[in-house]
Amino acid sequence: MPLTVAAATDPTVVRTANGLVAGTDGAIRIYKGIPYARAERWRPPETPMAWSGVRRADQFGNDCPQNAPSATSRAPGQSEDCLSLNIWTPARPGDRPLPVMVWLHGGSFMFGSGSDARADGENFARQGVVLVSVNYRVGLFGFLAHPALTAESPHRASGNYGLLDLLAAFAWIRDNIAGFGGDAGRVTVFGFSAGSASISLLLASPLARGLFHQAILESPGGFRPLSSLGEAEAAGLRLGSDLDALRRLPAEDVLAKTGLLAGKMRGLTTARVLRPIRDGWVIPRDERPAFAAGRFMALPIIVGGNADEGTSLTAAWPIRTVAEYRNMVTENFGDWAGAALARYPVEEDGQVRRALADLFADTQFNYGVWALARAMSGREPRTWRYLFLRRRPGQQDGPHHGEEVAHVFGNLAASRTGQPAPFDATDRMVSAAIIGAWTRFAATGDPNGGNLPHWPAYKAGRDEHLEFADTLRVGARWHAEAMDFLDRYFDHVAG
Repeated sequence: MPLTVAAATDPTVVRTANGLVAGTDGAIRIYKGIPYARAERWRPPETPMAWSGVRRADQFGNDCPQNAPSATSRAPGQSEDCLSLNIWTPARPGDRPLPVMVWLHGGSFMFGSGSDARADGENFARQGVVLVSVNYRVGLFGFLAHPALTAESPHRASGNYGLLDLLAAFAWIRDNIAGFGGDAGRVTVFGFSAGSASISLLLASPLARGLFHQAILESPGGFRPLSSLGEAEAAGLRLGSDLDALRRLPAEDVLAKTGLLAGKMRGLTTARVLRPIRDGWVIPRDERPAFAAGRFMALPIIVGGNADEGTSLTAAWPIRTVAEYRNMVTENFGDWAGAALARYPVEEDGQVRRALADLFADTQFNYGVWALARAMSGREPRTWRYLFLRRRPGQQDGPHHGEEVAHVFGNLAASRTGQPAPFDATDRMVSAAIIGAWTRFAATGDPNGGNLPHWPAYKAGRDEHLEFADTLRVGARWHAEAMDFLDRYFDHVAG
């Protein structure tokens, strides 16, 4: 642990509940790799060990173990000791505490990093917010359920360790963020993909109440069916029944077992196990029935997605022919397969890839955006929906899943490949518009202002959204007929 004793002369030193930390000085002060909790394999997070002296917070923490490390991660490596967060804050915050924004990375609950270069927080801090990014456990380390784990739990639950990590991070922020200039009473949580799906789930978790006050959800994989605890436990037994032996395995040997629980293709209408589950404790029930019953936190939100969520994520799927596509639809929709094929038709092999991408996008992301906007707007009028449509210079399709992240943070040269991405004045305009809207929302609960056209609050009957495209404009009814179809299908499944 990097320690020094120069606390008296270092203006960046902040006292936390666990000890003093010192960051990197400048107009924006940066604190990297602060431990917010301590992880033991397949146990809820615990309070981190206190330290004496001053901890140098000038290096990102390790990423949590994962099979597909991000090319944009700036972590020094991977470790099960990975529960850390990073803070960007203005050196001169002013007279009042600043709004806080907490970023949750994506990665299908299987990978991702709080040190992603695309999501560097400096540009947000320059707009007068305190930006926090968080690491949480993923894959088998974050979401394994097992009968032996349930048996040792006082809550008779297992599997949602990654969500428990996030709850521990929010509690740490509540208790410590004032020292970094932040207002613990104005916390906006935001994320993309798995990060925003976590937010959607936690909105319906009794354990999350009061830990954040607003949310921005980018491409949430929300309102999907969840595995029950029993289903996830049965899948966990594929690793073996000897929990002590599994805990002794090196992390790389655990990672090598991922394929026992995660297939190469996900079901489009069925539950997965290496993601949050309905455990009866952290997540009492699926989102659809929870929101329908009003059992969720009603708070201001922005929710939206990208124009082409499916192409890149289905590119490697071994479905190329009409017969293969129709078999896949039948497996997912059963007696509704005919209706699904009428909604997403193919007549020849050349149409399969586009239909598959559209079906994937609608079931995995667009439906969650639509359903959450409708549910939240029924109780909270401060609900806004957006659609990200901006393609990079020379880009022929997209924007794909996750391609908004660099625009959201103003780090336009960053890309998921780690190679510099092309951008131009239009990208800079779109990025500035998003940063302005996100930070105004964090400060006031309303994204309107700046150079935006008027962004109407979401109403189910109008189904409007703001389009972040080559020009900024209001649109409506994105994939509305498909959303109505999927809603009827899920009603049918629910009985």
